[in-house]
Amino acid sequence: MNARKSQSAGGEKELAGKVALVAGATRGGGRAMAVELGRAGATVYVTGRTARGAISETGRPAETIEQTAELVTAAGGEGIAAVVDHLQADQVQALAERIDREQGRLDILVNAVWGGEHLVERGKKMWECDLDKGRRMLQLGIETYYVTSHYALPLLIRRPGGLVVELTDGTEEFNHGHYRAPFAFDLAKFAPFRMTWALAEEVKEYGCTALGLAPGWMRTEAMLDAFGITEENWRDGCKVDPTFAISETPVFTARAVTALAADPGVARYNGGSLSVGTLAKEYGFTDADGSAPDSVRYFQDFMRTGQAPNADDYR
Repeated sequence: MNARKSQSAGGEKELAGKVALVAGATRGGGRAMAVELGRAGATVYVTGRTARGAISETGRPAETIEQTAELVTAAGGEGIAAVVDHLQADQVQALAERIDREQGRLDILVNAVWGGEHLVERGKKMWECDLDKGRRMLQLGIETYYVTSHYALPLLIRRPGGLVVELTDGTEEFNHGHYRAPFAFDLAKFAPFRMTWALAEEVKEYGCTALGLAPGWMRTEAMLDAFGITEENWRDGCKVDPTFAISETPVFTARAVTALAADPGVARYNGGSLSVGTLAKEYGFTDADGSAPDSVRYFQDFMRTGQAPNADDYR
């Protein structure tokens, strides 16, 4: 199956009639996943805290949740924006009730909330890091997923075939052998693996699937700004960090989610920890430039040798 090719060829929309919720879709990977689900014909509820006229916790005024919804609709789906703080149980409960009231179903849940990169204090021991920043990372990376799943899953399990995607950072196998310092970041990024495994146990009797998905190094809006580059000249970032050569656009992860959602045999992945690069080989999709970067294998070799490999050998 090649979801990317069938969509670009103007074929039948694979996810027509499906309803998705992408939690954390204001920008970055969440936005791209929402758009690609819409391109495949889904109705997509997109959530975030940044509405028009607001500035995000990270200080970014540029992207809003309304823009994401408009992009979903322009891609061929139906985008529905909802301003939601996923740490606020009443807001998430109201969202689930709204989806039930308006659609009567939920087929795809993507937990993609993060926005904690500005809190990471590299090069510090756990006891040297700011406690409040660390606790905030745990809230953003763990508690948001818990709260969202608590209210969304009763709607999703009504029909067999429901899919839960927990966006992670690195696969379980990779992270098990590599400390993702600092402490709070490592914990925030490892906990979703156990959450995925536990959810898989709980939803399988309903014919549903829960899995963890690990993107590579995504060239999000914030990442491009951090490197002082644009998507057009992104390779200039390799002058700052040679491993940036293996980076990918958020579209690559978005196509992975769409391929999974359209796969009638996705249950074989229940409880699994999957990398986008591996799934690209399975489903045949590519990044926006036609390449298929395997960043997990790249960084495994980098950490084994201490030398940045030639990224072209991993695309």
